[in-house]
Amino acid sequence: MNVYVSSLASALAQAGVECDVFTRRTANEPDVIEVEPGLRVLHVDAGPRAPIAKEQLAAHLGEFAAHARTVIDDQELGYDILHGHYWMSGAVAHRLKHELDLPLVSTFHTLALVKAAAGIVDVTGSPEHDRAQAERDIVRCSDLVLASTDLERRDLVTRYGADPDRIEVLAPGVDHERFRPDDRNVARRRLGIALDASVVLFAGRIQPLKGADLAVRAVAELGDGATQLIMVGDPSGPDGERELQRVRALARTLGIEHRVQFVGAVAHDALAAYYRAADVCIVPSRSESFGLVALEAASCGTPVVAAAVGGLQSIVDDGVTGYLVDSREPHAYAAVVGKLLGDRAHADAMGRAAAIAARRYSWHITAARLRRLFGDLAITEPVQCR
Repeated sequence: MNVYVSSLASALAQAGVECDVFTRRTANEPDVIEVEPGLRVLHVDAGPRAPIAKEQLAAHLGEFAAHARTVIDDQELGYDILHGHYWMSGAVAHRLKHELDLPLVSTFHTLALVKAAAGIVDVTGSPEHDRAQAERDIVRCSDLVLASTDLERRDLVTRYGADPDRIEVLAPGVDHERFRPDDRNVARRRLGIALDASVVLFAGRIQPLKGADLAVRAVAELGDGATQLIMVGDPSGPDGERELQRVRALARTLGIEHRVQFVGAVAHDALAAYYRAADVCIVPSRSESFGLVALEAASCGTPVVAAAVGGLQSIVDDGVTGYLVDSREPHAYAAVVGKLLGDRAHADAMGRAAAIAARRYSWHITAARLRRLFGDLAITEPVQCR
């Protein structure tokens, strides 16, 4: 989501839409950072000036909204549109919408009721129940809801009662200067990976939603005793650290601990080298609103093996740019991963097709469409709903 917000805001600024991004102060950051012409980051006090767990952020939303309003009033910031990303930012933007009488645009990125349908969360209890209710309120009051795919649009209508006339499908983009095909061997030398190794990449947060355990089981299921699994990403969420320890223990139990490398989080610029170095990128998520990892890997010319869920079905053209797996069984993933690892020409052809297909996604295209949608909203009366 951080990549989404920063990339979209930059593209909007370059398209002539001035953007201020409000975020919580976690240390002694300056009040305002000028990122580039037309794009600023404004730091707001809410809770301690220190990093806090994601699940604790909701307790500070009221304080964040109040301090953001003070900044807006003190600096006489005349905004035309409020855009909330994720449900917590959406809750703040919802409150400010009514205080400032401005149109509200909402992008959720993930939805509680969709995660509940996938068996990931239980919305019958707090805090997920509170989140689901907040999402309903935001949907009801948004002048425009942006969905990444047609499937997300359907979920918003069927699960949240969203007005279909106030939903637009707007796919995210990819930075093609950063994520582009390049020499695999150069990337491997840079990362210290053997040139003749078979490499599967998992990139994403380590949490139950992302299916890191399934990636480990799939590599173990290959049975070749040689394939390496590189896992890029840090634990995330209340179960993240526990999930990391569980995945490490699973690798030991399956006897492949020596072939699984836990890299941790890397800078976004550095991630492209991992995509290029891999033979296959595996994305076994249990739910995925879009799937930027799959798109970035494809843009680098790496075939993707992904779960047939959510937005991944839009990114991966099954049998052409990669494979979709409609199963949670490791052998199903191992079968197609093994097929790619065992046939270099086939994998290379899929990688080339993936890179070509990824070209239709661009942050500048996304920003251009959103600029037109913003323009329409700026000249209409905001939806009045409490």
